[in-house]
Amino acid sequence: MCSTPRLGAQSGSFTIAQHGHAVGTASYQFTATPHGYNSSSLVRVAMQGLDYALSKSERLSAANHLRHVSLSAVVNGSAVTVVAAPAPNSGGGAQILLNISASGKSTTTRLAAHTGAVFLPDFDPGALETLLALAVAQNNRDLWAILPKNAGPDHPASIEPVQLATYPDEQGTLGGKTIAVHHLVATIAGTHTDLFSGPENQLLQAELPQEGFALVRKGFVLKPPPKPIAPAE
Repeated sequence: MCSTPRLGAQSGSFTIAQHGHAVGTASYQFTATPHGYNSSSLVRVAMQGLDYALSKSERLSAANHLRHVSLSAVVNGSAVTVVAAPAPNSGGGAQILLNISASGKSTTTRLAAHTGAVFLPDFDPGALETLLALAVAQNNRDLWAILPKNAGPDHPASIEPVQLATYPDEQGTLGGKTIAVHHLVATIAGTHTDLFSGPENQLLQAELPQEGFALVRKGFVLKPPPKPIAPAE
């Protein structure tokens, strides 16, 4: 099955909110190439306890499979860079090679490669958009997330399976017009992310695993679900 075209989803601008209060912005852009897509993401969060800036550029195949990614970020004054790409086959099975520089230390990590893998930094709407495209193409199966950080300097990155659950459609408005909203919940490494997408599979909102954080596409409002009716006594 071919992946869904990125109709209406070539770019997107988002507000990053915590508990409903804006704390940053994020955006992505996809550009078609003869061999697939070039994508870029920008993220900026400025709040007490978190000063976070990210810039990511990525090359994807026509089927949204990872070809190369380069990331630069500054987290509370500490610079991080990551370069990732499929490694040349050395006879030990397909692998993804990540070169990571953080806190003055450089590490190289090899992860098992999966065709349905998404490079997933924090607060990156472009990565979630790619995950939605792969989910359609692969019927929500065999999806993986490359997490560029993990539990310490000896384990700077990991690749984790993504379990997707489909929930009933909801409604919202985009630019003041009512639209149907698809609702998925992605479970990655034991954490849950609610994903809301539009009729053209474009990311509209994400309730992130970080406590109280959400990405909301500018101009989108999710219609609150009706309050349950109290049972008659």
